[in-house]
Amino acid sequence: MRDQWNSRTGFLFAAIGAAVGLGNLWRFPFQAYKNGGGAFFLPYFVAIITCAVPLMIMEYTYGRRIRGGSTKAFAKLKKKLEIIGWVQVMVPIVVMMFYSTIISISVVFMIYCIGHAFGMVNWMGNPGPLLGVITGQAQNAFDFASGISFYMLGAVFVVWFCNWAIVRRGISGGIEKASKIFTPLLMVLMIVFMINSMRLEGANIGLNALFTPDFSKILNPSIWVAAYAQVFFSTTLAVGVMIAYGSYLGEKQDIVNNSFITVLSNSSFDIIAGITVFSTLGFLVNKQGVSFDSFGTGAGVAFIAFPIAISTMSSNIVIQGILGFLFFFCLFIAGISSSISMLESFNTSALDKFKISRKKLTNIISMVGFMGSATFATYCGFNYILDLVDSYVANYVIATLGLVEVIAISYIYGTEKLREDANQYSDFKIGRWWDYLLKYFTPILLGITVITNFVSGIMKMFGMDSVTLLSNIVFGWGSVALMIGVAVLFCKRPWQVDIE
Repeated sequence: MRDQWNSRTGFLFAAIGAAVGLGNLWRFPFQAYKNGGGAFFLPYFVAIITCAVPLMIMEYTYGRRIRGGSTKAFAKLKKKLEIIGWVQVMVPIVVMMFYSTIISISVVFMIYCIGHAFGMVNWMGNPGPLLGVITGQAQNAFDFASGISFYMLGAVFVVWFCNWAIVRRGISGGIEKASKIFTPLLMVLMIVFMINSMRLEGANIGLNALFTPDFSKILNPSIWVAAYAQVFFSTTLAVGVMIAYGSYLGEKQDIVNNSFITVLSNSSFDIIAGITVFSTLGFLVNKQGVSFDSFGTGAGVAFIAFPIAISTMSSNIVIQGILGFLFFFCLFIAGISSSISMLESFNTSALDKFKISRKKLTNIISMVGFMGSATFATYCGFNYILDLVDSYVANYVIATLGLVEVIAISYIYGTEKLREDANQYSDFKIGRWWDYLLKYFTPILLGITVITNFVSGIMKMFGMDSVTLLSNIVFGWGSVALMIGVAVLFCKRPWQVDIE
């Protein structure tokens, strides 16, 4: 008998936890900052209504209807489309391999915060040297001789152990129980940090930089592409997660409301993260006289700016250590809540097709995943290969999969049937406008995003030096080719479970 969510609350916490991740903390704030500040919120909210919500409704509804993950979903549409489902669930596995290394830094920093509180180390006022020791240095993506970070490798083991321990227990026994603890705790911690950051001297400088609108940019098509890309990627759509989660929903679940709650909760976290990050950066700009991008526009925001900001909140090292521990524990929770959904995405699809126990499958994937993460725990892996793989998967694979998914499900299965299924037990009914969005509006916008990304990527390759170009080919396009190759191998294996 197929497992199911025990409660609507458990499902929503799991779905929101899947959508909310470490990327929210820096991707949204700097996307808004670079793309018109307050003016960015207009295309952002348009993208939520016209893309994120319709696709979320579609994935939940279709997942529940076919009672399966991505591979079964596409195989039932048309046998030849099964390959699309396998490529979809390869994405979270690859992402988990490098995502776990970023989470691992939170684990290391949590331990050092405890040491800071007990006076064993004093690092929070200047976290650069510690981060340098953890991540190391390398000359290029091929510099494997530069070494491996044993700090990171040990912490990556902790991350994969948590993923393994939760997912092997199943939907109701593992993921739902963990999400009921992790997701509300994450929300509470982030709200606390947001309120505290707004109290910092100079916070208004950061908030003005984030929210002051530059309406001259609003007519720039790239701003709209950036908004749709942000919403699309931050909601974990088109990688098999939400189809898998939808497949465990009960027949009488309210699909439409659940979709709105999931998307709007994720968007709220985007805004909370934006306020927290830029209030903190405003404080540092005011205190140190640096620019907003002095700490980078990626992980540096969390691992450089926040320890410095926390260290200036109190002169008491015990309080500094406790606040630091809570903040990096918050990042750890955000990472784990997302990574367990990624592992479950693949598990659901594999269990639909092959006769293998959940525990055995989770054991295998966790071991393979840990070995893959070891590659990114090398100094060249973390400093070079990670960015390459992340860029190619996010910019080319996910957007393309989203485009193919919305066209295939809308035109082969039919938006009319999906709408009837979604509305059957929903308090808020969706109308024919939803059909038009999925059939025409969303595919056009995703198509523009895909074409823009490909053209931009190809043009950039012409200006690269030989080493950078080779790195892009081997680790960028090579990762894409590897994902497709493995997907083909799984696709060619015969179904051991009745697809009907």
